[in-house]
Amino acid sequence: MSGAEIRPARPDDAPAVVALRALVYPYLVRGVESTRRMIADPPAGEDWSAWVAEADGQVIGWVSAYRNTQTSTPGVGEMALLHVHPEHRRRGTGTALFDAAFGHLRTLGSTRVLTHARTESLPFAQRHGFTPSRELRYSALDLSTPPPMPQAPPGVRLVSAAGLDPRLVHRVDAESSRDEPGDVPTDSLGFDLWLHECWDNPGLDREASTLAEVDGELVALSLVKRDGDRMWSDFTGTLPAYRGRGLARLAKQAALHAAAARGVCTAYTSNDEANAPMLAVNERLGYRPVDSQWSCRRKLT
Repeated sequence: MSGAEIRPARPDDAPAVVALRALVYPYLVRGVESTRRMIADPPAGEDWSAWVAEADGQVIGWVSAYRNTQTSTPGVGEMALLHVHPEHRRRGTGTALFDAAFGHLRTLGSTRVLTHARTESLPFAQRHGFTPSRELRYSALDLSTPPPMPQAPPGVRLVSAAGLDPRLVHRVDAESSRDEPGDVPTDSLGFDLWLHECWDNPGLDREASTLAEVDGELVALSLVKRDGDRMWSDFTGTLPAYRGRGLARLAKQAALHAAAARGVCTAYTSNDEANAPMLAVNERLGYRPVDSQWSCRRKLT
């Protein structure tokens, strides 16, 4: 049995939660303020909840669970970032966190549950009824020598997201991500959820986030979320009708250049191993793999 107390996460847990995540997943980027807001003010409609494991007054574990409202596939529940401090593992804490999150998803009426696990954690996931599905590559880029600002070809203009109408930015994000590889399609990214999760996120760097405009229409984007001198490429994509012109690479290189100029030293990103075009873009930009995880699936009756 776990000696840790499992309890709902509180906003004032944010600094400890971020410190624990940095230890276990050093390539994930979410700062204290955005974590505090995530706990205090989760998005409407997701029934998002999170739990921490606490031992001797210290946060030693975390998990969150919610309804996936970004897909048209019905009944999808997500269990996110179940992790325990390395010095407190193999004592039942992970299972206790799992039980809390899984029980929540059952009350939501989820008929399938998705989660992610590192390769070494797959036996834990399989013991709890999950089947590994897709490999996800995490990559890092040293920005101490930043990529140069790219020259946009004729007819293309690179613009910062700052000052743009968020509805126009959302359109590019939502339409570009509809065919993103995954276990379920991301084809129902509503504006209100996107506004809360992305645009109004304290970690979004609108100045560095960059879009490509062709003939007055925004057609590609690369969004930057950051925590101090670390950044995460939240999403990079192009509207289907404009693909094959190098616009995603153009927007991402410009975003990386702007982020470096604004004090970012390391950039992180993730890609499904089946997403060959984006993997190629990142390799050309100089990203190098730092870890991989597997998406895992379980059906519920």
